[in-house]
Amino acid sequence: MKILMVCLGNICRSPLAEGIMRHLVNEQELGWEVASAGTGDWHVNQPADKRSIAVAKNFGYDISKQRARHFNKQMFDEFDSILVMDSNNLRDVQRLATGEEQRKKVKLFLLDENEVTDPYFDSALFEPVFLEIEARCKQLIEELKES
Repeated sequence: MKILMVCLGNICRSPLAEGIMRHLVNEQELGWEVASAGTGDWHVNQPADKRSIAVAKNFGYDISKQRARHFNKQMFDEFDSILVMDSNNLRDVQRLATGEEQRKKVKLFLLDENEVTDPYFDSALFEPVFLEIEARCKQLIEELKES
């Protein structure tokens, strides 16, 4: 199983999702590959936002070595599942898909068409966003193990 987490700049939400999911996958020795990318290219090769790094560290996760990547068409072939944080990311990623098979790989990270709030402009949102992402990662692992 190869999973890609996607948000806008790949410095806040998707690095948290990548780091949490990778940590949990490794704990359970599932052997899955987890990565992240952004639909925008402003932060390529930069570390995650310092607030994402800090909140992850507070909860026992280390995302300090992750670096931002830009989503590209080749990622449709590299990953089995592409999980996006909001409807804008969904639209941007699906726009690059070349067919229905690629579009089917792309889903919102949260259930019921809910979106992960972008905490970039409000530091107070980083912890609630972290907790929401962590809870969903735990659910996702159970769902994917069953499928």
